[in-house]
Amino acid sequence: MAVPESSSSSSFSYGFTYDVFLSFRGLDTRYGFTGNLYKALLDQGIHTFIDDEELQRGHEITPSLLEAIEESRIAIIVLSKNYASSSFCLQELVKILDCIKGKGRLVCPIFYDVDPSDVRKQTGSYGEALAMHAERFIDILPKWKIALRQVANLSGWHFKIGDGYEYEFIGKIVEHVSKKINRMALPVADYPVGLEPRMLEINSLLDAGSDDEVKMIGIHGIGGIGKTTLSIAVYNLIADQFEALCFLENVRENSNKHGLQHLQKILLSETLGEKKIKLSSVKQGISIIKHRLQQKKVLLILDDVDKIEQLEALVGGSDWLGSGSRVIITSRDKHLFESHGVNRTYELNVLDEKEALQLLTWKAFKAEKFHPSYLDVMKRVVAYASGLPLALTVMGSNLFGKNIQEWESALHRYEIIPNKEIQNILKVSFDALEEDEQSVFLDIACFYTGTKHTLTSVERMLHVHYDACMKYHIGVLVEKSLIKINWFGGFSVHDLIEDMAKEIVRLESPDDPGKRSRLWFHEDIIQVLEDNTGTSAIKTIYLMCENEVELDESAFKKMKNLKTLIIEGSHFSKGPKYLPNSLRVVEWEGYPSEYLPYDFHPKKLAIFNLQKSCITSLKLTDSLKKFLNVKILNFDEANCLTEIPDASSLLNLEEFSFENCENLISIHDSVGLLDKLKVLSARGCSKLRRFPPIKLMSLERLDLSFCMNLKSFPEILGKMENITDLVLEKTPIIELPCSFQNLTHLQTLEVRCCGIFKLPSCILTMPKLVKISAWVLEGWQFPLDKVTSTVSSNVECISLAFCELSNDFFPACLTWFVNVKELDLSRNNFTILPECIKECHLLKKLYLDYCQFLQEVRGVPPNLEIFSALWCKSWTSTDMLLHQDLEFQIGSSTVVAEGQFLFGFVTSFLL
Repeated sequence: MAVPESSSSSSFSYGFTYDVFLSFRGLDTRYGFTGNLYKALLDQGIHTFIDDEELQRGHEITPSLLEAIEESRIAIIVLSKNYASSSFCLQELVKILDCIKGKGRLVCPIFYDVDPSDVRKQTGSYGEALAMHAERFIDILPKWKIALRQVANLSGWHFKIGDGYEYEFIGKIVEHVSKKINRMALPVADYPVGLEPRMLEINSLLDAGSDDEVKMIGIHGIGGIGKTTLSIAVYNLIADQFEALCFLENVRENSNKHGLQHLQKILLSETLGEKKIKLSSVKQGISIIKHRLQQKKVLLILDDVDKIEQLEALVGGSDWLGSGSRVIITSRDKHLFESHGVNRTYELNVLDEKEALQLLTWKAFKAEKFHPSYLDVMKRVVAYASGLPLALTVMGSNLFGKNIQEWESALHRYEIIPNKEIQNILKVSFDALEEDEQSVFLDIACFYTGTKHTLTSVERMLHVHYDACMKYHIGVLVEKSLIKINWFGGFSVHDLIEDMAKEIVRLESPDDPGKRSRLWFHEDIIQVLEDNTGTSAIKTIYLMCENEVELDESAFKKMKNLKTLIIEGSHFSKGPKYLPNSLRVVEWEGYPSEYLPYDFHPKKLAIFNLQKSCITSLKLTDSLKKFLNVKILNFDEANCLTEIPDASSLLNLEEFSFENCENLISIHDSVGLLDKLKVLSARGCSKLRRFPPIKLMSLERLDLSFCMNLKSFPEILGKMENITDLVLEKTPIIELPCSFQNLTHLQTLEVRCCGIFKLPSCILTMPKLVKISAWVLEGWQFPLDKVTSTVSSNVECISLAFCELSNDFFPACLTWFVNVKELDLSRNNFTILPECIKECHLLKKLYLDYCQFLQEVRGVPPNLEIFSALWCKSWTSTDMLLHQDLEFQIGSSTVVAEGQFLFGFVTSFLL
């Protein structure tokens, strides 16, 4: 049977070809000290490599010698007086440190009748030898010097002729080596696929070969991902470099069963070699550990830690252990490392698809390859396991010797009811959570993974569900490796952890879904809604499918504790006759009725989303009066709405959206007076002719885009200091009113595709306005008549693409935008970029793409960093740019210039 490549590596087992590799200067010690040491090692059965071809060798390390170095567990370097005079010895020393020490092997120097300081400082005979090499080996000499300093800093032996019997000195070396090679490696995985690169990353973090301060590293990840296996592999790799060793396995389980004193006794016994250690208390154990181990170089592994008390009792601080000690801690809870001051951490990730398939192959077939007919089902098993080594190991072992049909059957069973062995390992993290954290985790894993919901929206929904701080609870779940947050704010849950969560809920009532706390499987939900088998146990329903549902009108009546109801895509024959008053979140896409149940009085309802609903304005009027605590209200694409009725009762409303309501004609004036409203959107209401006056003191964003019949902007009745974003894309609004100046903190103004448009003069003095985006404005009008020489704007970004700007634009406008840093004038009609552009001293980005009539550039801003002029067909003269020492092209190619400038920079993201 073939053996996987990684399993044959000496990184994982001590199947070395040699126990010891001897490096020495033959003329000095071959027939004396080194010859005697070699014989003594052999006499003790220690397999030792000695180079017998020294006299015939050249200056280069031969492949066979390099192989011997790599396949040796320990390297002993005899540093005699003339060792450094041999260029070959120095080459060999560099290779030893690269090939052995770099991979965690043991390197032992012997300073034979040489002062270690001469080697370290390169004085005496070593200084003379290096000076001799200086001219011939000038390029490699620095490496030799570094290697000599490194080896001189390692723990070793020092023998001075005349200070004792050489045979006794040799005996001590042989005894030490014998102890090292007698220590057997701890068993790692049978098939350590993907382990070696991860192990080397950990070793790099540990910097195990350096005898400096004590270093701790924390390895974290979900259960079954291989933290213990990885720590064992690292332990085997570097153990020979330490005086004392201890691998404390299953700290969580053993501390629960036997107590912390029991673990302290094991730690002391293994590191001190004393069998009968008695402790009367944990505090006494702490004192003894600190006292007895402070002078020892210790390698300590604390596996599967789950409480800070365990760390405090076993390795409370770096001052407990001797210099050069290393501590590796594995845990599912990253927060433990932060609490204990472990600032070097390593997150262990799942296997990639190739590694997963390789591990499954070895476990299921005990061979390197499998019959191609299994490929499809194996890929499905790999996808199900999602790179988790535990799952691949368990499933591969269970499927060993099975035919394809049995594989298919087993996989189907796993998908319905997860494997108990895998579940029990994963569930440990869940059991360690507080009750609220368990509930939050079950909600996230059962409902929100793989959906359209962002982490922010999930936090918001769960907050109203539990009235608690979701950021804290989600932070705990991240620390315990149950969920992951990616760099752009999204989140994910490992597939098998998701399965574990759903299995926990299923087991609440295996045969009756109506008695479970959470329902997500569409067949279960449809059964409950059509058969009216729901109970008060149900807290959340999330139905997402395209099925037709014959709803029992009273289906929700028994669900007295239902808090969240989300329905997406399903088609209901009729609406509900009852809805529970316990509801806090309702998102029902395509709500099938014109009205809400008459006795629906949801005092705690906070999020109400009826996108694409059939509800009418007439029926909505009375319903709104019941929504006293609603914060988010959404009627997007509700085409039965012709008006937004009186909303004055919505005292706590923060977000109100009725986008793309094609038949909406009017909005009640009360909408413009909601004190707590932050976001208001009427985007796409194509029949809306009037928007009520607004005095929305909390408003942050207003969107009136694509309101094709809205010809006037609403009056602003007072200062609105919180609004930052205003979007008016493709509306027929001709100009903004004078009251626009009440938007004192506006930061972004988007007025794209709005026809003839005139900005008010106050636009130049709005203190917070930093971005104007005004594409495709026919007859763009700037308030020139109101501008004085003292007026300046804070606008930093202006986009005026497609605005038919002519040459008159520049002298009239640019000089007033003194703070502009980014200017997009693409697809306009001017023929000259005038010299006055130089006055824009802060301008860093200028885009003139597709300005087909541009013929001449007369000036370049002094601090410009990006200049893009793609497809400017009429521009042929580049004299001005040549004076700037620029390299450029005109046309479709991207051109890189010297210095600060970039020509032809691709700007498709702006166009």
